[in-house]
Formats: sequence, structure tokens, C-alpha cells
Amino acid sequence: MIKKLIDKLLGKSAPAARGRPKFGKRQEIAAEVHKIDVNLVDERAANVVSTLQNAGYEAYIVGGAVRDLLVGLKPKDFDVATNATPEQVKALFRRAFIIGRRFRIVHVVYGRGREHEVIEVSTFRAYLDNTAAEQVAGNERTSKSELAGMQHAVDATGRVLRDNVWGPQEEDAARRDFSINAMYYDPKRQIVVDYHDGLKDVHNRSIRMIGDAATRYREDPVRIIRAVRFAAKLGALGFTIEPKTAAPLVKSQQLLADVPQSRLFDEMLKLLQTGHSIATIEKLKALGLATGIYPLLDLVVERADQPFVHAALQDTDRRVAEGKPVAPSFLLACVLWADVRDGWKNRIEHKRQPPFPALQDAIEDVFSARIGDVSGRGKLAGDMRETWTMQPRFDKRTGSAPWSLIDQPRFRAAFDFMRLRADVGEVDEALAEWWQEFSQASDERRQDLLDQAREEQGRARVRVVKGPRREAGDAEPEMALPPDAQAAPAKKRRRRRKPAGERPDAVPSPDAAPVPGEPS
Repeated sequence: MIKKLIDKLLGKSAPAARGRPKFGKRQEIAAEVHKIDVNLVDERAANVVSTLQNAGYEAYIVGGAVRDLLVGLKPKDFDVATNATPEQVKALFRRAFIIGRRFRIVHVVYGRGREHEVIEVSTFRAYLDNTAAEQVAGNERTSKSELAGMQHAVDATGRVLRDNVWGPQEEDAARRDFSINAMYYDPKRQIVVDYHDGLKDVHNRSIRMIGDAATRYREDPVRIIRAVRFAAKLGALGFTIEPKTAAPLVKSQQLLADVPQSRLFDEMLKLLQTGHSIATIEKLKALGLATGIYPLLDLVVERADQPFVHAALQDTDRRVAEGKPVAPSFLLACVLWADVRDGWKNRIEHKRQPPFPALQDAIEDVFSARIGDVSGRGKLAGDMRETWTMQPRFDKRTGSAPWSLIDQPRFRAAFDFMRLRADVGEVDEALAEWWQEFSQASDERRQDLLDQAREEQGRARVRVVKGPRREAGDAEPEMALPPDAQAAPAKKRRRRRKPAGERPDAVPSPDAAPVPGEPS
């Protein structure tokens, strides 16, 4: 009281007036009010919370999982927030790993292989004035040595590069982005802790930024993409972006230029793989963000109305809705297929390349032009490459080729890709149906299908040039040409016979003279 009086007499403003954030008043909302269905709460996430609480720490399920629980959705991922430091969290779990530099968090891992689950645990962070943070001139890469010893740092634009100063829960809530993502749920006491009227915004179906939206976008421009993702995901439930939160979006978009390309690539994949890719593209257009976020995303938006790409987006959304896994490599392979197909055709027709080398070179061109090094040319690029290079092999239905094809690890993805091509008329529907049956049939039935295919091809084939027949045991399939492409005519090779006297052990004879046009 005395300090406030002195500050008033000296003309000092109150903390809030000086720009200090309003941390909000803690509200504990009971189960009969929030009505969260406990059956939707992940058992492993509840176990992480319980383990931390039993060790004497505060712990809650936090963020998007709480939001989804409040609207009756089963969350895909569960995050936990606690006042335990990353080192203290790691010590409590057998399989826990501290990751990240910008935000240090802990991944607690349950299970192995494709069935594993990761619970992300973060420590409550202090709300710090970014104008008082240490500043570096470059970014994460160029200022890596400077950032090594910093806990709170920003770049010249005000974007936060380090934020690892721990604080109380009320400050942690204030530094989160949207009010509907800033609530905490205790599965043991079944209460929701709310500081910023998040529950009210859930009921009003409003996506509202905590604090000044333009400032928050400047702190982390990726929040622009998150706003779009939440609007697309929750749009079917009636959620819209609050006007003051939406107003700075387009103007703030230029800030994304300073975000690392790898992070933008990951955020793009989240936009396209949450099960609402088509709604996301429509939302980007409606908000004036159809271009400029990330080049590859611009291409997706541009091609979203093309039958093949649209079918791929619909298929991705369907698989997510059915709880099936989705691979980013498949969707990106669909988006970039037109580039690969056209480059393949061009190399055959104009550069006279053989089909398979032409396909490989076309793929390399597309990787360089569209993806660059952001994916590391690792597993994602490898999966895309296999999906594309297996397409011509579906035309080969004789010999051992079909048997070897279905044994390939990526067969299912390549077949699904070919199935989509058939759906839009790029591939004969009968071919897709044949492979569908072949892949699911018994060995005996498969042999019948091969015999039928051989007979059909025998009737349809018109032999122009006789050549050696490929036997049933030949494993290497012939490469089919891309749609509408014609292979360059084979050049006849002529080899001059050496005179009889120049050939070892040859007997001179008049018949030894070379015959014009004789094949070698």
C-alpha cells in the first residue's frame, strides 16, 4: 500500500500500465461445470501427471488436449505441464529424453515401434519482457555460439530464440498463445484451471490471442500458422478467429521469412495432416494467406483443385478420421507427381533418354526445385522416390515381376498412389482392380490372374520387331512410359566385320565379306 502511494506521488505508473501483462485470476472449474468425459483422457498421460504429483510436483494435462476434451473430442496428442525442471522430470521416468534448444522439454516414451506414444512434458515458464532479453543480430544458425549460454534471447525483429526461464503457473498461462489452449486439467482432482477465460471462449467458439496479437505474432511468427490450423480444425464446430486476433495476420506474414525453413516445413505438414487439409486450404484463401507462408504450401494451395491432388487431400483427411496413419511422403508425392510425370515425358521425347534413367533424373530435378535440403533427402525423400519409381512396374503383369513387386516394403503406398491415379482416369481402372485382387489373393489364384493377364496381353500385342522372348523367371520388369509419351526409336547398330585375315583362327573365305544391315 505504501509503495503504491509513493509510486503515485512520484508519478510512476502501475505495472499493468507500463505494459506488464495481466496474468489473470486463477479459476478452478469443477467437473460438473466443465463436463469432461474422463474416458477420453489418455491413461499414459494421466500416469505421467500422477507420477509427477506423487513426487511432490505440480502437474496438469495442458493445451490443445484440454481444449479438445472440453468440446468432446478425443485428443490426438497429450501434453503435460509441471513445475519440475526437465532434469527432474527425466529422473522420474525410465524412458525420458530432454530435447530442444529454443524450448527445452522432455519426451516421455511409452511402447515401441509404430505403437509407441510420446507424452510431451514442459516446465512452467516465466513471462519475461522480450525488450529486456539478450539480443543477437543473426538467427539460430548464424548466432549458434552466442545462444549457447543464453536462457532468454531474441533476434533483431523481436522473435524469441531462447525461452528457458522457469516461473509460476500464472505466468506460464500468460505466455501461451490462445486462451483456448491456456487451460490446465488435473485428472486426479478433475478440475480445470483457467486464467484467461478460456472456457468462456470455448463456449463462444472464439479463437482469441492472449495479449496484443501483433506483438505475440512478432514473438513467434509460427503462431500465424497455428491460428489457421485451429480455425480449420475447429471450424466444423463453429469456431472462428476473433477479429482482433485475425486483423494483423496478413501484415505479420512477412515475419515468417526469418523462421527456419525446417520449422516451416514441419508446420506445413501439421496443416496438411490434422485431418482437415481441405478446410485448411479454404481457410488460407479466406484469410488472404494463400501464398507467402512456404513455397511448397503455396503449390499445394495452387493445385488443390486439380482432381489428383484433391483426391489425395480427401484421402488423407479420411484416413485421419478413421484413425489410420498418414505419411507426409505420400501426400507430397501426389502434389509433385505432375512435375515428375511431365519431366519424365520431356526427357524421353526431347532428350532421347531411356525410360528408367529419365524417370530418375526427373525425380532429382523435382527434389532440387521443390524440396531442396529441408527434408535432408532422408526417409521422406526415399519414400517418395520409391512410390514414383514403382508406378511403371504396375504395367508389368507377367513373369516373376508381380511377385517381387508385392514383396516390396512400399508396395501398399505405391498401390494406393496408383489407385488414386486410376480414380482420376490417369490409369486404366481394370489395372487397379487386377492389382487389388492379386495383392489379396492366394498363390493359386495369383497364378490364375497371371495366366489371364498373359493371354490378354498376347491377344492385344502387335509385334513389330521380333526379339528374344522374356521367360517367366525373368525378375526385371520393363519400364513403361509416362502417359502420352513415346519412346525414342531405337537406333540400329551396325558393326563392321573384320576381314578374315584379322580375325584369330579365321579361315579366309569369300563369304566373310560383311553383309549390309546384318544385326550384330
